[in-house]
Amino acid sequence: MEKKRISYEDIKNSVEISTYIKRGNDLLGAIGFTEHGFAHAGKVAQRAADILTVLGYDERTIELAKIAGHMHDIGNCINRNDHAQSGAIMAFRILDRMQVDAEEIATIIGAIGNHDEGTGVAFSPISAALILADKSDVRRSRVRYKNRNEEKLSEDIHDRVNYAVHHSRLTVNPESKCILLELEIDTAISVVMEYFEIFLSRMVMCRNAAKFLGLSFELNINNIRLL
Repeated sequence: MEKKRISYEDIKNSVEISTYIKRGNDLLGAIGFTEHGFAHAGKVAQRAADILTVLGYDERTIELAKIAGHMHDIGNCINRNDHAQSGAIMAFRILDRMQVDAEEIATIIGAIGNHDEGTGVAFSPISAALILADKSDVRRSRVRYKNRNEEKLSEDIHDRVNYAVHHSRLTVNPESKCILLELEIDTAISVVMEYFEIFLSRMVMCRNAAKFLGLSFELNINNIRLL
């Protein structure tokens, strides 16, 4: 049986995958998590592709990175715990039914299953790009509207940290072999130490992912280098 060469647009336009992303985002909203819906999926997909593009990877690798980025959080519709692994299993069933080549399925589900801190590891260019793209998506718009009043922000450190970010930029410099995450934070909303309190394990994961790609990872907050 001839295998299908799927595109990012195929995945993005899939009603089934869109349903899982929406339901996962709804579930996380119910337990107080930041946005994990189409905005996050789109940003992660594009950022993963941008990283590999700058580093000179081929078009198909870049396309698969976008697909993995779009699908990476579908497991949230089951439960936040172990969502990377459950999402990888869901992605396998979806892609297998779409008659995707086994090599490409393995590449995509491996990246999805290894994108979360604690259990994930960068083992391929796509998995490394997905980790960096996912963990660097810190922005005010990820805080849900219902949580943006002063009382709600004071209750949740994740909301405070994201809401405090006025500007976020991830830059890859292949000449200096560095990937730099720059953040501008309103310290009246969240002090820099709070960022480290919840994001240190994610930044360590980013550093390891960058190393896999032959890069160093740097973090700059308010024009001060911290990593």
